[in-house]
Amino acid sequence: MEYYKQSLALHKRLEGKIETAIKIDIETKEDLSLLYSPGVAQPCIEISKDPSTVYDYTLKGNTIAIVSDGSAILGIGNLGALAAIPVMEGKAMLFKKFGGVNAFPICLDTQDTEEIIETIRRIAPVFGGINLEDISSPRCFEIEERLQDLGIPVFHDDQHGTAIVVLAGLINACKVVGKNISDLKVVINGAGAAGIAITKMLKCIGYDDTIECTPVKDVIVCDTKGIIHSGRKDLNKVKIGLLDYTNTNDISGTLKDALKDADVFIGVSGPGMLHESEVHTMAPDPIIFACANPTPEITPEEAFKGGAAIFGTGRSDLPNQVNNVLAFPGLFRGALNAKATCITPGMKLAAAYAIAACVEFPTKDKIIPCILDLTVADKVAVAVSDAWKEYQEALLVG
Repeated sequence: MEYYKQSLALHKRLEGKIETAIKIDIETKEDLSLLYSPGVAQPCIEISKDPSTVYDYTLKGNTIAIVSDGSAILGIGNLGALAAIPVMEGKAMLFKKFGGVNAFPICLDTQDTEEIIETIRRIAPVFGGINLEDISSPRCFEIEERLQDLGIPVFHDDQHGTAIVVLAGLINACKVVGKNISDLKVVINGAGAAGIAITKMLKCIGYDDTIECTPVKDVIVCDTKGIIHSGRKDLNKVKIGLLDYTNTNDISGTLKDALKDADVFIGVSGPGMLHESEVHTMAPDPIIFACANPTPEITPEEAFKGGAAIFGTGRSDLPNQVNNVLAFPGLFRGALNAKATCITPGMKLAAAYAIAACVEFPTKDKIIPCILDLTVADKVAVAVSDAWKEYQEALLVG
């Protein structure tokens, strides 16, 4: 199927994938008086007296802003704000379809960190949450971190959505191959937003004592110049931070060197980065998540020839699709239901285990639920909401 050609024609015909709608018909002057002037003055007054009632009288409690500067669109690069609109529209479509969450694309005509942060702060009153999307690394880390005081969840999906689904897949993959997560040596190729977040989640970085989390034995992260180790003089602040909890033996070298006796390869990089001969050097029954889109780091045929026990990609036409849509609709649904003010590590972990639990009997070809399974978001939402309540209770006890 010629996806690109057909997609272009479909987008042109639709002129976008989302639209606004009203919840009630306006048929009489009385309707107009109740819904707008003069009646609308009363909810305004009530909100001014008690700001928390904004959740009772407006769309805020079920509306997300999807914010992007177009600097890292999918796998195609920095194309700017206008070119980001189709992806953000698509994200809004998925929020509504799978989570029942209203979402709107906000594509900013700036790639200045301070301007992005300031703009989000100024538009925040109308939204119940902020989903950051397709913002390049390392700026995305600072933007998300500095907005955590906003009073509503701020979540960079390219980081944490990917990490959540990867962990869910890894939980079930371990069941299939008979390995324990705590024994795994994991190699991550790609030190951008997704790679860093996956690393932190697999090593339980940022998790406090109230959260049950089992870290993997070791993670080695590679970028375009090879293994990230203490002898590198070209590392930015974020990559230097990785050295505190990765590459236990501080080995140097290439991706090929990192892969020797590794149990898991996770690719969030580019096409053709992994080869059959390198899979051969990994530990028995290796797990391969080649998530580069649209072309993965290695084909399933090559991976299985190399001895892979389980293979997953970001593609919808192959088994075990590692796709953020399994995470973000339910995550925000649960956060909105609970009126959470942030997304905690415990909420992310709860989402991962909820996704994994959607596959009752994992197999080689099914370690992750189908992205079209409409029950996944509901289960994730319940788990995330419960995790927020546990977090609040822990604060009270503390």
